[in-house]
Amino acid sequence: MALVYLNGEYCPPEQAAISPMDRGFLFGDGLYEVIPCYHRAAVGFNLHLQRLTEGLAAIDIAGAPAPEQWRSICDRVLSSHTEQHLGLYLQVSRGVTPVRGHAFPAVATAPTVFVYAFAIAAPRPISRDHGSGYRVVTQRDQRWQRCDVKTTSLLGNVLHYQHGRNHGADETLLFNSAEQLTEASTANVFVLHNDTVFTAPLDHQLLPGVTRHILLDLLRRDGRYRVVEQAVSREQLAVADEVWITSSSREVVPVVAIDDVPVGDGKIGDGWLYAYTLYSNGKFDY
Repeated sequence: MALVYLNGEYCPPEQAAISPMDRGFLFGDGLYEVIPCYHRAAVGFNLHLQRLTEGLAAIDIAGAPAPEQWRSICDRVLSSHTEQHLGLYLQVSRGVTPVRGHAFPAVATAPTVFVYAFAIAAPRPISRDHGSGYRVVTQRDQRWQRCDVKTTSLLGNVLHYQHGRNHGADETLLFNSAEQLTEASTANVFVLHNDTVFTAPLDHQLLPGVTRHILLDLLRRDGRYRVVEQAVSREQLAVADEVWITSSSREVVPVVAIDDVPVGDGKIGDGWLYAYTLYSNGKFDY
């Protein structure tokens, strides 16, 4: 029987109950992580926990499980499933208060801690012949100014993503007021041009993605491509040889068209295949 974890208890999903006075429900006052597990082996588990821990400290939520407790909880939840490929969802909110109010509770409350697992697809084969690349659109980034914190308050991301779907696209690339590429609505973005891989530097405008971290490290260790963390303008994006997006759930995906204009020759490129091969072979080392 598949189980979820909620505040120290394991139970079937339909028996898990969260108070409507939970600040995660009322304000989106909480953080989350999604960790992919293939054949029950997690990718970047410690990196995800590190980001969660740093995020909780940044928004002043205390009392979450320690790393070894997270590991035990996740192992128990995973073991209750029969599927081989699973995503782990971890969420921590500021907890329940008797009265709705914007200010943090005067007396610290216990956080609400929730973990569940869900079936995910097997990794994409290492081949340009399997599947197609993404077609994306672009939009001015309208989200809040702390995109570096992986908050459960995702309305801005949802609206940007839905904009893409409404226009028949797989994703939406986001640009700041200076017309610089920040990230996508649900992913980080990489741009390949003249054997140099560019991605936006980490700041408040984008999430420090775990897949981004792993791919950057693997590319730098490998050395085939020069790797640069710097802002990418619309003009630079327009002459890119290749564009990739990265996320924990989709790993590394090639982009073949932006706003209906082909990227490069409009086909999945050699650079993506090389980068995805590196990632596929090295992801379990993190």
